[in-house]
Amino acid sequence: MAEDFRVERDSLGEVRVPANALYGAQTQRAVENFPISGQRFGRRMIQALGIVKEAAARANAELGTLDPVVAEAIAKAASEVANGRWDGEFPVDIYQTGSGTSTNMNTNEVVARLATQALRSEGAPPEDGPVHPNDHVNFGQSSNDVIPTAIHVAARLALEEDLIPALERLHAALAEKAEAFDEVVKSGRTHLMDATPVRLGQEFGGYAAQVEKGIGRVRHGSGELAELALGGTATGTGINTHIEFPPRAIHRINALTGLTFVEAPNHFEAQAARDALVSAHGALNTLAVSLMKIADDIRWLASGPTSGLSEISLPAIQPGSSIMPGKVNPVMSEALMMASARVAGNQTTLTVGGGRGNFELNVMMPVMAHAFLESTEILAGAVTAFTERCVDGIRANEERARELLERNPSIATALNLHIGYDKASEVAKQAAREGRSVRDVVSELGLLPEDRIDDALNVREMTEPGLPESGE
Repeated sequence: MAEDFRVERDSLGEVRVPANALYGAQTQRAVENFPISGQRFGRRMIQALGIVKEAAARANAELGTLDPVVAEAIAKAASEVANGRWDGEFPVDIYQTGSGTSTNMNTNEVVARLATQALRSEGAPPEDGPVHPNDHVNFGQSSNDVIPTAIHVAARLALEEDLIPALERLHAALAEKAEAFDEVVKSGRTHLMDATPVRLGQEFGGYAAQVEKGIGRVRHGSGELAELALGGTATGTGINTHIEFPPRAIHRINALTGLTFVEAPNHFEAQAARDALVSAHGALNTLAVSLMKIADDIRWLASGPTSGLSEISLPAIQPGSSIMPGKVNPVMSEALMMASARVAGNQTTLTVGGGRGNFELNVMMPVMAHAFLESTEILAGAVTAFTERCVDGIRANEERARELLERNPSIATALNLHIGYDKASEVAKQAAREGRSVRDVVSELGLLPEDRIDDALNVREMTEPGLPESGE
């Protein structure tokens, strides 16, 4: 019905906008032009856009480039956007103009309308309203520097507040298991085949170290995102903005986020290239590889309970089959593995997108932002769930580990220094062929005195570096 719409105008003419929408003509055009995926920017990106607009308004007020009453109304409206009150007013599809202009204008229009409503409700004089999305909210800015700035702000908030804390919790849980399982000696495995003994705690210590290194890589990637493009405006030259605007606005962004950002030393690089984002996502991709390995190992170690390894037990958190009674599956490992696979796909998106920085502007920023933030979000969520619903509840099946180790022919490796590689190889093959322990075969063949067999085949000592005190 006609009364469900209002008519607005932009430089291309009239547009019918939903009557109650806070956004205006340019956002509506984008909604109509890009009915592509139904995917919209999430909380972190909208939060970052609100932060940038609030910081910009307050900086412009300080510089006298905006009326202080108008600037204050803009800042308060932008703060509401940042805090999530108006997320439903951001309907633009991810697959839109490559600069993200539609999303920047969506933000400008929502903030302008909220600020205008606030000024009118407060009885502000006519000269203080209405607030214009371009002339006021976007003053001293361009989509071409706002969107890359917002991407970096959103990415760092997601990394520092969501992902890194989740990884630190996982690291602590794995390190705790490493200590708890340190006395459990079991078969090592290389190429999925039996290998010399290891301690279960050593395996979990390796997992903890992978996560610790991953945290370091993510922190480094976050640091690369500290440079902001704000102040470069259209092409990196800074046209139509006060020379003091970037440092003042970025100072405000730092106060609002609790993070440290700086003005990019070269605005042409900051707007034409998205190399820092690609690099930071490389850390996420490496992390995803680590998490895939850890989750898959834990899945294999728990396989069974009768036909697999079953060296550890996982918490039983849900039925595993609609037809097989009593079956329980390693679902948390599988969820983390799928999240890791998705991150690997997003790495390709970032790689392709990063190469489309034609001349003075990258033109694939929305999908790059979406992919990066999706990777961060699903990794943080999957890691948290994996830690709480899997790792925390893992138990060692020590008897099963000992049983498998006793049948492991690779412990014959310890005999190399006593009877030589060739003879030890014969022992290993006979033990495997007959399904007997290496210890029994050595005793039967009389290859070592009985009182030396236990010392030679001390599996706990095999998990430490060094040579035996004597060997023949």
